[in-house]
Amino acid sequence: MAAALPLALADAAVGTALLAGGGILWKLRPKSRTGLIMAGTGICWFAGSLVGAAVFLHRGPLVHLHISYPTGRLRRPIAVGTVAVAYAVSLFDLVAANSWVTLGLALFVAIAAVDVFTRTSGPARKAGGPALGAALAFAGVLALSSANRLLGWDADLAVLLTYDAVVCLVAVVLVADLLWGRWSDATVADLVTVLGRRAGTEGLRGQLQRALGDPSLDVGFWIPEQGRYVDDAGRPLDVPVGDERRAVTRIDDHGQPLALLVHDAVALDDPALVDGVASAARLAVANAGMQAEVRERVAELAASRRRIVEAADTQRRRLELELASGAEQRLQRIDRLLDAFEREVAEVGAESVELRGVRAEVSGARADLREFAQGVRPAALGAGGLRAALPLLAARATVPVTVAVRVGRLPPAVESAIFFICSEALANVAKHAEATSASMEVSMELRDDADEVVVTVLDDGVGGADPRGSGLRGLADRVEALGGTMVVSDQPVAGTRLTAVVPVGSGTGGEMTR
Repeated sequence: MAAALPLALADAAVGTALLAGGGILWKLRPKSRTGLIMAGTGICWFAGSLVGAAVFLHRGPLVHLHISYPTGRLRRPIAVGTVAVAYAVSLFDLVAANSWVTLGLALFVAIAAVDVFTRTSGPARKAGGPALGAALAFAGVLALSSANRLLGWDADLAVLLTYDAVVCLVAVVLVADLLWGRWSDATVADLVTVLGRRAGTEGLRGQLQRALGDPSLDVGFWIPEQGRYVDDAGRPLDVPVGDERRAVTRIDDHGQPLALLVHDAVALDDPALVDGVASAARLAVANAGMQAEVRERVAELAASRRRIVEAADTQRRRLELELASGAEQRLQRIDRLLDAFEREVAEVGAESVELRGVRAEVSGARADLREFAQGVRPAALGAGGLRAALPLLAARATVPVTVAVRVGRLPPAVESAIFFICSEALANVAKHAEATSASMEVSMELRDDADEVVVTVLDDGVGGADPRGSGLRGLADRVEALGGTMVVSDQPVAGTRLTAVVPVGSGTGGEMTR
């Protein structure tokens, strides 16, 4: 009789804790089924206190509470099976009272709890610590009660009080965790960290699914031109209507629609979690928009620089034609007139020193004009491309130069850039390198998006070329304007290596080595 009073008080305290906790959660977390299940457990607990045949009835909803926390939903097959077995066993007191059945149920609860903990993600995983601890504690007292009967410990009162204490403590811990737990904040913090490492909205849907533990979550992005939300593949987003299991969370930016989340109704039942996830998604979408704008500006700048280079090359070709058709032809006519005049003078047996001087000046002017035209754009480059122009350039060098050209005709701007790279490199060899030989190689490397021309100029001089010099810096600017790169470095032993990579369209020529 003395033992009955403490046990009755303990039973009343447990039932009250379960009913009160369930009611609080049901009111404050209506989208979660945890409160409803806990309240049902309390009702079954009091039913067992009043009716002896229902003494084990509370075990079904209590196992359901542990395995489904914090959403109240069962997703894993082993969790569904364990809860079904618990409900079935609790309905029959003779079966539930069997020590081996109780021990088996304890084992199933422990296995299911560990499986749920290791397989979940998002808020459920953040809340998994208290849930796992509660489930294992309950499984432990079930196993303890079985051991008491199987091993004949004769400690019924102590085991029953321990059982009541664990169930009461579990109820208090789960209520407190669901109401004041910081796992919602941790979920948002992890989500912001992950999204901060990613560029754009690619993968945003998957990150939100993992963060919230909702594999059914979908994301729609607002397209003002279309006046609708589309998914990450550009398809119109299917927004559910009248489905209580699905919820829609709209994300706005200063009152303007930005994105839409379609998710499980309980995945975002916490207002703080809703606000945090919405802010993180808003930040990701806004950053993606800014990054897209920056990429567009960079692309526009690169295209503008390339157009400037191409326009300059076009102007050089026009100037070359004007020189050939204008000043060069006039000097040729003067030369022919001088030839005729010289023949007339010769017929009368006269000789003119002034005439020879004029002829020398005209010849010098024509040589200067050809040299100037060669500097603007060599005629050989326009007629035969790099295969024709680079050997001529090498022939005028101050040191022996080996030439290997393994490309065909290229866009004019690319050909000009490569020619002037080689010309400037050989000029530096002549001025500063103190080299005895040099080599030039032009080859093509195939890429998936665009082929690349690789230019390499080597010498065996003293090295020390300064890439910040005006000549090399100007060449680097030209190459970068075409979307390429240029590197000048000293060789391991001696000399200088200049390497330039210029992207072009597909198409290569044959191989030519000199």
